[in-house]
Amino acid sequence: MDRRNTNYMYKEFIAPLEDLAATALDGIAGLLGNTGKSLSGPPSDGKVILPNDLFAQPDVQTEWWYYTGHCKSESGKEFGFELVFFKRRTDLDRIGIVPMTVLANPMYFAHFAISDIDEQKFRYEHIRSFNKPFDVPVSMSETACDVRLGDWSLREVAGKHILHGTLEGGFVFDAVLESDKPLVLNGDGGITRKKDGSSKHFSYTRMNVSGQTSTDGHVEKFTGSAWMDREYGIWGPGNWDWFSIQFDDDTELMIYQFSGEADELVGASTGTFVDRDGACKYLERKDYEIEVLSTWTSEKTGAEYPSRWKVRVESLGIDIEIAALIADQELDTRGTTMIVYWEGACKVTGSKDGSSIGGKAYVELVGYDMSHERAGLGDFLFGSKFGELTAIFS
Repeated sequence: MDRRNTNYMYKEFIAPLEDLAATALDGIAGLLGNTGKSLSGPPSDGKVILPNDLFAQPDVQTEWWYYTGHCKSESGKEFGFELVFFKRRTDLDRIGIVPMTVLANPMYFAHFAISDIDEQKFRYEHIRSFNKPFDVPVSMSETACDVRLGDWSLREVAGKHILHGTLEGGFVFDAVLESDKPLVLNGDGGITRKKDGSSKHFSYTRMNVSGQTSTDGHVEKFTGSAWMDREYGIWGPGNWDWFSIQFDDDTELMIYQFSGEADELVGASTGTFVDRDGACKYLERKDYEIEVLSTWTSEKTGAEYPSRWKVRVESLGIDIEIAALIADQELDTRGTTMIVYWEGACKVTGSKDGSSIGGKAYVELVGYDMSHERAGLGDFLFGSKFGELTAIFS
């Protein structure tokens, strides 16, 4: 059968059946009570009201609480961490013809990763909940900053952010974070423009960290510095490179860039520089340069990620290199947030205002592995294990 006949068959026979099936599934979702109110975006002014803006928001499409940090134990071991909680309303989401509201609305996800710099090991886990009977327990309060998914949690009490995460093998992470600076409004006065929408976006760019890890009963205390991103709103999927940089002189730089299908830069890519006293200077995309110096290719997914960069901000006298501390910091989270991405601890070297400067950074790379573009319901329900199952029976 040639292509014209195939297209005709699809248009005349298969597409109508898909439409009928989709309509039926929408009806099932309604009967299950999974259709919600209309989605709402962030306030237009971006003003942050604390602690309320740390609470879960009822009608936004996507929101997250995002923590990354660099720590050092009492015995001198260095490690990085990422702990992030997501809530996603599924009113507009489909996998093929299947509305995600059939499964749940909203859905809840979390990612937790540890980068062991000394051992050059990267470990991560991700979990999800549909908040159904026998599912992973979840609670995201709309009247307090109290977020729990499984046995992972985030609480804010009197300005202190209290984190708890675990990994297989008996690893337990407990940390208390307290901001050393005022919060920072990102984008246009706290509003970040994105593909098909916008978000309220603010950060704590330098948080003092203290805590302890436990592995099979062996407890070790640690201290460090962390970065927190809080974001919520309505926007479409996109690809981006995001850099959160903490310099040794107690200043910080956040820059990011969005890219399209042909790797062209799109959207409102911006940046923020924070001085020692917490005062901010906002940057447009033309104010900074990001040059990829080397790459790393994942053996698991075949995706090629940047692993070392040159970053220049001429107006601030910044000329630095950023390099991954561990090459493989890739997370396959198709079973939760439906993407494969790279997020990892990095080191910073270079100059600032003509003087040598060092620092640490976290870099997030989304869109380099496009397997999520082809992901189906099986990938979501079973994650990377689905690919292994289909390979066995193919």
